Amino acid sequence: MEDLLECGMDIGERMLICGGDVHRVEDSLSRIFKALGASRIDVFIITTSMVVTVHTNDGKSFTQTRRINETETDFEQLHQLNQLSRQICTQKLSAAEIRTELQKIACAKKYPFWLDWICYAVISGVFTLFFGGNIIEAVSALCIGIIVRLLVILCSKAIGNRIFSKFISSLAATSLAYAVFYLGIIPDPHKVIIGGIMALLPGLGLTTAIRDLFTGDSMSGLLRTIEACLTALAIAAGYFVFAMISGGVSL
Repeated sequence: MEDLLECGMDIGERMLICGGDVHRVEDSLSRIFKALGASRIDVFIITTSMVVTVHTNDGKSFTQTRRINETETDFEQLHQLNQLSRQICTQKLSAAEIRTELQKIACAKKYPFWLDWICYAVISGVFTLFFGGNIIEAVSALCIGIIVRLLVILCSKAIGNRIFSKFISSLAATSLAYAVFYLGIIPDPHKVIIGGIMALLPGLGLTTAIRDLFTGDSMSGLLRTIEACLTALAIAAGYFVFAMISGGVSL
C-alpha cells in the first residue's frame, strides 16, 4: 500500500500541475485507493500542497505529503491521467504497472512549441481587431504576441515567479506597442497593448477558482482567486511602470 500511495501521490501531483481543480484530484485519489482495498482515505489538497492518509483493513495507516511548486496548463495530459485513474479502478493495477503508465504519459508527444507561439500571436492579433484595431495594428500585435510568449518562457525559467513574469511580459508588450507607435507604423498603440496582454490574463485560474468555491473547496478557491487578482494587478503594473517612465502616457 505504501508503494501504491506513492504512485497515487504522483498522479495527484501531475493532475494539479496540469490545471486540474482540487475537487477532481481529491475524488480521483479517493476512488483509486478505495478500489485498491483501502478501508478509509483522508485527502487534504490545496493548490500548493497535498496530504493523503490511507487506512488499510488490517489497522495500518500510511501518510504522505507532497509540495506543489510548479504549474502548467496541459489538458491533454490531464485527460490521460483521468483515464489512468479509471483504469486503476477497473483493472486494479499494481504499483509497477501504474509507474509504467505514468512514464508513458510523461513521454507522450506534446504540442510543438511553435504552435504555442502561433496561438499567442493569433490571440493578440484577433483581440486587437475585436477591440477596433485595423489590420496594421493587428499584425503589430501578432508580432508582439510572439515576443511576449518568448519572455514568459524565459522569465519562468530564469525567475520561477509566475506573477513577476507576467509583470515583465506586460511591461514588454506596452513598450513594444509604443515603440511601433513612435516609429509611425500604427496610429494608436492602445488597441495593440490590449491585444498583446490578453493572452496573459488569468482567465483559466479565475475559472478554476470559482469552480473550487462552488464545490466547497473554499481554501483552494480563495488561494486561486488571490493569485488571479495578483496576476491581473501585475499585468496592470507593467503598463503603469511604463507610463511612469515615459512621462505619464495614459489609456
